[in-house]
Amino acid sequence: MPPLLRRSLAELLGTFALVFIGAGSVLANNYTDARYGVLGIALAHGIVLSVMISSTMGISGGHLNPAVTIGLLVTRRGTAASAAAYIASQLTGAVLAAFLLQVLFPPGVARAASLGTPTIASSITMGQAIGLEAVLTFFLVSAVFGTCVYPDNPRVAGFGIGLVLVFDILVGGPLTGAAMNPARAFGPALVSGQWVAQVVYWVGPLVGGILAALLWQYVFLPRAATPRRRKTD
Repeated sequence: MPPLLRRSLAELLGTFALVFIGAGSVLANNYTDARYGVLGIALAHGIVLSVMISSTMGISGGHLNPAVTIGLLVTRRGTAASAAAYIASQLTGAVLAAFLLQVLFPPGVARAASLGTPTIASSITMGQAIGLEAVLTFFLVSAVFGTCVYPDNPRVAGFGIGLVLVFDILVGGPLTGAAMNPARAFGPALVSGQWVAQVVYWVGPLVGGILAALLWQYVFLPRAATPRRRKTD
């Protein structure tokens, strides 16, 4: 199997798991016996991301998020071709997960929660929502650089990154859904047809991810950690 295809399939699988469990926890929260609220939803997202990053890190690097992929690309950790393949795989995995949720959950539950598509609270503006998603994703991508890229830090696999999802969702979940990941918003939106404010979940995470990547690359990382652009995948 070609190496890029192998890595892309790992990204598809990891993102599929994130969206299926993450959005699935939003759907399950509609049942009386599963009213675990934002804390339970945050834990579901954090745990599945931790496990899937740890599982795919040795294969693809465990991006599972276009914002992470773009952040690593702008700091020359990857090529445009591999980034495009990763993002396409992440979006495909998210769509497949949302489709399976639609098949497995009762139609009324799936419609009520729009398959777990993140939504913006009526009390905040579009600009505030974009800013919040940017800040939350900034923390997430900072965790990626701090735990996986920084050469002197101890390796904690994906669990440090998953914990960021927990505290980010606790803060941002009630306001924007705290997607921090364009694929997490895109998959359920495509299958459910709920496209309201999708721009928030692309602009915010990409801006926050790029800012975090540049800060770590040019301020925090030692000069020896600056990568050279690879000519081939």
